Amino acid sequence: MKNFEFYVPSDILFGRDQEKNLPEKLKSYGKKILLTYGGGSIKRSGLYDKLLTLLKDFEIFELSGIEPNPRVSTVNKGADICKKEGIDMILAVGGGSTIDCSKAIAAGAYYDGDAWDLVTGKAPIENAIPLAVVLTLAATGSEMDCAAVISNEATEEKLLMGHPLLLPRVSVLNPENTFSVPAYQTASGAADMMSHILESYFDQEEAFVPDAISEGLLRAVIKYAPIALKDPENYEARAQLMWTSSLALNGLVTTGKNFMWSCHYIEHELSAHYDITHGAGLAMLTPKWMRYVLSDATVDKFYTYAVNVWGVTPAEDKFAVANAGIDATEKFFKSIGLPMTLAEFNIDDSRFEEMAAKAVEVGYLKGAYVPLDEKDVAEILRMCM
Repeated sequence: MKNFEFYVPSDILFGRDQEKNLPEKLKSYGKKILLTYGGGSIKRSGLYDKLLTLLKDFEIFELSGIEPNPRVSTVNKGADICKKEGIDMILAVGGGSTIDCSKAIAAGAYYDGDAWDLVTGKAPIENAIPLAVVLTLAATGSEMDCAAVISNEATEEKLLMGHPLLLPRVSVLNPENTFSVPAYQTASGAADMMSHILESYFDQEEAFVPDAISEGLLRAVIKYAPIALKDPENYEARAQLMWTSSLALNGLVTTGKNFMWSCHYIEHELSAHYDITHGAGLAMLTPKWMRYVLSDATVDKFYTYAVNVWGVTPAEDKFAVANAGIDATEKFFKSIGLPMTLAEFNIDDSRFEEMAAKAVEVGYLKGAYVPLDEKDVAEILRMCM
């Protein structure tokens, strides 16, 4: 294992009715709150009215309509509100897209230019407005990490930004707030959290403890995602998925590892160009990537994955066992209703080379678990046709 520092000082309030603790938790930050959210789901569910009642002693400003792949134009809009109104704290109510957008707004509020400069690294993040979260979708883990993914609609880019200042100070994780999440988004969220774990699990560094945690988290998703899809108001299933989502990306499963990903950077190109659901794109890509990188050098890890995660019976033929684990992965994603081909997304092969080149450039894929160049990425995309 490599040396590491593990410090995640987010205050997690997990369980039923934890929203009631927000006024006390937020009062030390100031009175002016920017409430950020996406569509109308938090109003239909009653969560919006509940929060306004709880926060009646605060001055609330709002930014709604945050996109599923949050745009830098929306970030700039939110940052302008913060500057104009002297916002003390941002309260993001939603899933990863709303939280990611709010993180970028928090940093953009202290920058005079286009927030895209902060995303690209052209300008450093030097300060950020404190952020709190009420989570409504188990997927990205953004409620307990310091990273955000932002899209630029003008340049068709989707890039990762991060800084310790962007870590949420308080996150309310009430599984009941995910009861109304549609089946497709629930399934996509399950795939997203599985991908976060898998990207760290398949790593050149040996790290038994985080890998054992990863295997347990993967089994949790495999067990509880179908239950949540069949019975959307099953509290235990929603709770297990919500906590798995947070643990998948709060740094726990990457301790002592290289933290070099593959599938995420390829998918970022797909959703940047075609605006598809991130988790669904990952579900399609992951089994193809697995088949592409399976080799004499990687078969032992895939063998362990198949046996420990999917319960494949151990056998002398390691490749047969490894492929059975990959088959099980693809079958699972398909069973929860996710597309397994680009054709199902109405995406053709016309931009493969362009997307492959950008994925390698942005994601440093030549240093990944199995190094990938432009030709490799294009071939993985072709396998998705």
